[in-house]
Amino acid sequence: MINTQEILVYITVLLAVAFLVKKYFYKPKKTSKSCGKDNCGCH
Repeated sequence: MINTQEILVYITVLLAVAFLVKKYFYKPKKTSKSCGKDNCGCH
């Protein structure tokens, strides 16, 4: 039987893994120096 502490540990591990995947493996698609079509004001 899974208790509350184990559920919290699993949730924390999943959040940490998701954060690391987002940080190291997710690359934004904007690679050009322009802001894109909407001219977001980053110039």
